[in-house]
Amino acid sequence: MAVEINSKIVGYRVKSEEAAPAPAPLPEENPLTMRIPSRPEGTLEAVSEKISYVGAEGRKKVYLLVSFMPVEGVLNGQRVIIERPVEFFFPSGQLSSEHQWITATMRSLSLAARGGYVTQAVADLRKVAWDKGLVRCGMNRWNKPMFHDSEVAAIAWSIQQILYRRGFLDIDGNQIPVEELVSRYARRQASGHGWYPAEVEDETPSGAVEPLDGKPAEPAAEGAGPAVVGNCPECRGELIMMDGCPTCYAGCGWSKCG
Repeated sequence: MAVEINSKIVGYRVKSEEAAPAPAPLPEENPLTMRIPSRPEGTLEAVSEKISYVGAEGRKKVYLLVSFMPVEGVLNGQRVIIERPVEFFFPSGQLSSEHQWITATMRSLSLAARGGYVTQAVADLRKVAWDKGLVRCGMNRWNKPMFHDSEVAAIAWSIQQILYRRGFLDIDGNQIPVEELVSRYARRQASGHGWYPAEVEDETPSGAVEPLDGKPAEPAAEGAGPAVVGNCPECRGELIMMDGCPTCYAGCGWSKCG
């Protein structure tokens, strides 16, 4: 639109465009602790593992499945993505007498995973004890057998190992910081393959005593369990004391007490 100027021009100024307002910072939303309302539809990546353990009733083998999904959040004003476990599944027909409790426990773990506190939930399950003696399951970092206070504790330890190999926990079952989870997921997307734990170095465990003569001390391995008391007459495996009876944990289930 033309404007007529009737007075003398004494000065001028070029009108500049107003700067666009800065975008509002994104609200912080920790992807490690944010709640996931329910399992999403469709296919999820999952790890299936066969677990073998030996208790008072002999050797048992069960299957366990853990599903994972990427979760998006905001850290320091930046959108980030990590991978979290969201579902635990234990086929109930494997242990018929306890299937209802196993199913309830797996549902509770799945709820804890979607609520952001699965690390604490699994650690609490490792404290469950029973009156049927120790349960042997897995090997520790020094290649010594692990002994647990119950079958539930043995399965919980196996879950921790799955989460460790997936890069979600460290080797002792502690939570990996969220910043490291972001980095691991980004490297996985860039390289096309998942995170794998490095080989554990042959180090002296905490609490070991260095002898005066300079010879290496025998490490007091964590979870080394009771001493071997003999050999099984059936399979020649090693015997340990369970409920006061020499019992074979090599697999045949022989016990001196019948």
